[in-house]
Amino acid sequence: MEIPFKEYYNQIAASPERFLSAAVHVLGIFVAGAIAWWVINVVTNKVEKRFQDRPFFQKNERFFVLIRRAGHYGVFLLVGTAFINLVDSQLINRIFGAFMIMLLSSIACSIVNSLIPYLERNLTTRTDTHMDDVIIDLTKKFAGIAIYVAGGIMAMDRLGLNVMPFVAGAGVAGIAIGFAAKDTLSNLISGILLIIDRPLKVGDRIEVWSAPKNSSTWGDVVSIGLRATKIRTTDNIIIIIPNNILMNRDIVNYTAISDEIRVRIPIGISYESDLKKAKESIIRVSLELDWVMKDPAPKVVVKSFGDSSVDLQARVWIRDPRKRMDTISYITDRVKEVFDEEKIEIPYPRRDIYIKREVLCNPPPSQ
Repeated sequence: MEIPFKEYYNQIAASPERFLSAAVHVLGIFVAGAIAWWVINVVTNKVEKRFQDRPFFQKNERFFVLIRRAGHYGVFLLVGTAFINLVDSQLINRIFGAFMIMLLSSIACSIVNSLIPYLERNLTTRTDTHMDDVIIDLTKKFAGIAIYVAGGIMAMDRLGLNVMPFVAGAGVAGIAIGFAAKDTLSNLISGILLIIDRPLKVGDRIEVWSAPKNSSTWGDVVSIGLRATKIRTTDNIIIIIPNNILMNRDIVNYTAISDEIRVRIPIGISYESDLKKAKESIIRVSLELDWVMKDPAPKVVVKSFGDSSVDLQARVWIRDPRKRMDTISYITDRVKEVFDEEKIEIPYPRRDIYIKREVLCNPPPSQ
């Protein structure tokens, strides 16, 4: 049968023998705890000095700190349990249990925060899949919150509080927050899917449909977050696109498969020009660039017959997609120079106007 703490205290105070026995027990508990605390410090310090040069311990400097802290918490738990058993109070037992739950939550959070960098160094760099990157990233952001929330619920349950209203209230609050922040949650889910599916990655060159007017319409992916993706255009403008919008649009990625892409350049010549000579000149100009590939070789095809020109299209493969505009600009400029030298006409719309005048030599007689 449980003895209330006040009654237990009165019994001890009324009997000197019991008081002396209780004092000896309490002193013995704290002395044993202090000795155990000292032994843990001495042992861990010696082990740390002996093995601190090992590669594992050099990369994980907090290992011995966690071991020492775990030992201290263990001593604290044993001392507290012995003291509670001596006092035999249900209230103090519940308070101590709730405190220990929160303390263990702190230990678990410290262990997780120490393991994440280790897993990031030794696991994610050795795997080709991107799922582990997603898991590590989410664990960094939400592990501590989840551990402390779970610990708080268990601590309240240990104190005898009814946690069901809190759980139900949290569920209702979660639904309300979900409706209020649906766009944020949509971006969050889209960000996770974006990281898992990998239609693009940091460093990829993609088209940007939301670029400002009269500015560059493509750029490099700078970062992919859980809410938005940042893209730096070739004009050095950072465009931040919400992930849910990015996932609902067609993504034109120039570097998803490889860095080699084909560039198409329209060129027109007159009907009177030498078609074969024009094709050879365009191919020769294309090969002047270092980044233009010789295999597959550049080629020129006839696309259509226009009103005043034969419409050609130069098709060249380049090694760096970031040279796309440089390729188009250089070939267009050089082709104009070469065509002028070789008398190949680049046509432009022309209209010949003929004026027909009739002269009356013998006017008709007047009536």
